[in-house]
Amino acid sequence: MPGLVAPEIESYVESHTSPPSAALAKVIEETQAMGQISGMMTGPVEGRFLEFLVFALRPQLVLEIGTFTGYSSISMASALPPGGRIVTCDVDADAHATARRHAEAAGVVDRIEYRLGPALDTIAILDGPFDLVFIDADKTNYANYYEAVLPKLAPSGIIAIDNTLWSGRVVDDSDQSDNTTAIRAVNDLVRNDRRVVCVQLSVRDGVTLVRRV
Repeated sequence: MPGLVAPEIESYVESHTSPPSAALAKVIEETQAMGQISGMMTGPVEGRFLEFLVFALRPQLVLEIGTFTGYSSISMASALPPGGRIVTCDVDADAHATARRHAEAAGVVDRIEYRLGPALDTIAILDGPFDLVFIDADKTNYANYYEAVLPKLAPSGIIAIDNTLWSGRVVDDSDQSDNTTAIRAVNDLVRNDRRVVCVQLSVRDGVTLVRRV
């Protein structure tokens, strides 16, 4: 994934962020060994950012859409208050197995519920309310995920949408690929939605925070 800021700035930011735990460092090591796809991992800076959101919100129910190798769910689970839990969705059984193994090593697997199958199906059968939702899955469904979770968001809940700057491709008019078009569409949808207030942040690949009015 091309960086949004200069590599030396990225390195400086990471070096001035509290380092990951040994268990998360292992997630990084194993995920990076997967090659280019490892760019899907949230990583140490965004992982800490998500941990801070959980620490501040003290959520009882977190929904994660897109598990991958488990870095983000472990980061969030580490800061959950007593009784809090995370439901994480993915369509890849191997990803869930890997994420569960890492969560066991981190000592947080008892706080995470793994749901296999299309996230929209999972959302439909969950009652909520969601105190925090992290959307980080297939980009062409981002708008659908947003619309599905918003009615079930707690009054003081927050939706965090990942990759909303899409390596800067959102401002490249020549890029009309499906993923880029979908990211632009959800950015515009959220910005113009009178039901919510949002802020787009240039954390890693762009994270947009959304709350209900």
